[in-house]
Amino acid sequence: MIERRKFLQLSSFGIGALGLSSFASKNKVQKPIVISTWDAGIRANKAAWQVLRNNGRALDAVEQGVMVTENEKNCCVGLGANPDRDGYVTLDACIMDEFANCGSVAFLERIKHPIQVARKVMENTPHVFLVGVGAQQFALSQGFVLEKEGLSDDAKKEYEKWLKKSEYKPVVNIENKQQAYAPNKLSDGSWNHDTIGMIAMDAAGNLSGSCTTSGMGFKMRGRVGDSPIIGAGLFVDNEVGAAVATGQGEDIIRIGGSHAVIELMRQGLSPEMACKKVIERLYKVKGDKAKDIQAAIIAINKNGEYGSYCLQKGFSYAVCTSDENNVLINGKFLI
Repeated sequence: MIERRKFLQLSSFGIGALGLSSFASKNKVQKPIVISTWDAGIRANKAAWQVLRNNGRALDAVEQGVMVTENEKNCCVGLGANPDRDGYVTLDACIMDEFANCGSVAFLERIKHPIQVARKVMENTPHVFLVGVGAQQFALSQGFVLEKEGLSDDAKKEYEKWLKKSEYKPVVNIENKQQAYAPNKLSDGSWNHDTIGMIAMDAAGNLSGSCTTSGMGFKMRGRVGDSPIIGAGLFVDNEVGAAVATGQGEDIIRIGGSHAVIELMRQGLSPEMACKKVIERLYKVKGDKAKDIQAAIIAINKNGEYGSYCLQKGFSYAVCTSDENNVLINGKFLI
């Protein structure tokens, strides 16, 4: 059964929400527009909008936007995040612009803003993807500095709690199991949010996207999910649209999630229907195991229409189209 979208006014952020009747009547909006995953997107969208409202480039908007989340002091995206099972925080990110230029980093340690490093890879190297020590060395060569080793206070508490059982068992919708509007805080007082993906169209009609993550908390050392993989976690085709994914990265990789959405939109499907078709494909692949995971995709097409679909209820995404609104939407779900 498909859940109706619910539109929530987020007055606690000092942002007015667009009227329900006008937002519910259509998904087509005038450019520029920025949308991002989970409720962390509310804060990230505000920074991205400051770029877009001044006729800035979508690429700059999606970089500046997710940097807000990377900089938040909690067990989420960025260096304050939960570590891998060996106690180290490793970060992944990617970015892609309207010219199909793209850059990615993975298994990056002690660098505050991996999204900025990913952009440097895109602009200053002949490569797309750098990982591990090599990515860190490149970051240092570009003027980034090594941050202090060690875990944040919150992450340290979560890690010590996890060590008692040492079980790796990702939780469905862990990003969204939070106290209302408390940035990434779970109902039991703990913190866990591992990804933000953002896509935007600027006033010139050009598209860009970004994705940044700390990966699943307590993952095997060296694990990389879909977030930094162009075509899985993120894909942009300026003639068609942009898409970004979140959820169980291994399974989004299996279906080439974001690229698959773009190709379906190229065939004429709306963003929502394209996302739905790809989620249905994932459900077919996973079978009975689908109930144990979450996967979600958001997309914008060249007309400025946006949409989303997720495997299970509980996924939300944030939409911003002007100074006056920044709306959190519950995505439609398959099961």
